[in-house]
Amino acid sequence: MKPLDIFPLPAFEDNYIWCLRRDQSLVVVDPGDATPVLRHLTESGERLAAIMITHHHRDHTGGIAELTARHPVPVFAPAVEPIVGTTHPLRGGDRIGLPGLDIDLDVLDFAGHTRGHLGYYRPGSLFCGDTLFGCGCGRLFEGTAAQLHAALGKIGALPPLTLIYSAHEYTEFGIRFARTVEPGNPAIDARASDVSRRLAAGQPTVPFTLADELATSPFLRCREPGVIDAAARRLGRTPIDELEVFATLREWRDHF
Repeated sequence: MKPLDIFPLPAFEDNYIWCLRRDQSLVVVDPGDATPVLRHLTESGERLAAIMITHHHRDHTGGIAELTARHPVPVFAPAVEPIVGTTHPLRGGDRIGLPGLDIDLDVLDFAGHTRGHLGYYRPGSLFCGDTLFGCGCGRLFEGTAAQLHAALGKIGALPPLTLIYSAHEYTEFGIRFARTVEPGNPAIDARASDVSRRLAAGQPTVPFTLADELATSPFLRCREPGVIDAAARRLGRTPIDELEVFATLREWRDHF
């Protein structure tokens, strides 16, 4: 059996539709636009085997109807969100097998960005939608800061070499914010250089390792003295706990 291949199809201005491929079978994650997927299938001769959805926002679900009209495949999606076309409604704690790929994934509850946001994990890889970005995290559209902080805590507890497959190319902007929060962090400078090199070469900055995030992202470093101090300056007082540090960072990022 051939090894699993994971690659992105760019969509819109900065979305990534992640593709999991083995032999001639293809599973896509968050196809907000059917066009790049259909083009790839035509050019490659591969067979669409399933669709995985992390949350209901249109830039993640907009291609479902056209894809399933041409390829009637399973659609795995959050049970508590109104996603037309869902065939397999899921909740955190579920486990799914992907047809054609011979792999299983654990379904993680990542409520926060939306109320039913899910992540899909197998050892070494996490498809996290809009929960975590390079040096950033999703806005609080439906959930609470406590929910999103808990979701990021689940990610932070994964093995450091886990590859994080975010759904947007936001790393460059995320680094600018991280530098503002922790200007003395040399890991941020090193990552900024690598990100600039990749973007100049026309390469995505995603996936990235969890280890990189733990070293550079303020949203995963809410216990670090430098990040706490930055939140205190923003608040004008000492944060009462780690959650208030996180909530302060998220509000700050909203207006950055």
